[in-house]
Amino acid sequence: MENLSFVLTSDGSRTLFNEEVGEHYHSKNGAVQESIHVFLNTGLRYFIENTRFQEISILELGFGTGLNFLISAEYCLKNKIALDYTGIEAYPLREEMIVDTGYESYVSENLWNSFISQYTQGQKTSVSIEESCLLKIVPNKLLEFNSQRLFDVIYFDAFAAIHQPEMWNQESLKHISKYLKTGGVFVTYAITGDLKRTMKGLGFTIEKVPGAAGKREMLRAIKM
Repeated sequence: MENLSFVLTSDGSRTLFNEEVGEHYHSKNGAVQESIHVFLNTGLRYFIENTRFQEISILELGFGTGLNFLISAEYCLKNKIALDYTGIEAYPLREEMIVDTGYESYVSENLWNSFISQYTQGQKTSVSIEESCLLKIVPNKLLEFNSQRLFDVIYFDAFAAIHQPEMWNQESLKHISKYLKTGGVFVTYAITGDLKRTMKGLGFTIEKVPGAAGKREMLRAIKM
């Protein structure tokens, strides 16, 4: 982890820069604002508003610092929505690095303390953050991930295709998409012609929606 360093983003929240990959974990234009816009609002809240479900399951590729989980869990706990969250992370961060993100400023003390006290680097983790909030972290690469269950929403938060093209090819997208329920929502911060064509070929309807700060558009896809 010597190749990781913290960077202050435009909204005052911190992210990590991976020197080896040449990429930030979140947007330099605001780590928290990106998480809220791309994943919480365009993914989770969109799904809830269209289904009125009170029990939601999320699969995230790229658990990283846990920011997307924390923002989603905070929303669900406040709105009495049961959340079952699975994060795939091939290169789990050390606990002290998670602590140093400063993300406790954006969620409740109980949520943060429960998350940090149960976070274990590099081990398959399955914990109850609160009675209605379950978290599972799977320390696998994407193509090694297997599950018997399907999910309502997929957060696709891999590094950009210019740095990790293998995460955005048809094989990888097909593999993760098979774990999404029919009618489920796939969201990512990116949008390219190749991505749109691949998702359409996998049976998704495609929506171009406004991107987070610094990006004109992003992709939301519904599995048909």
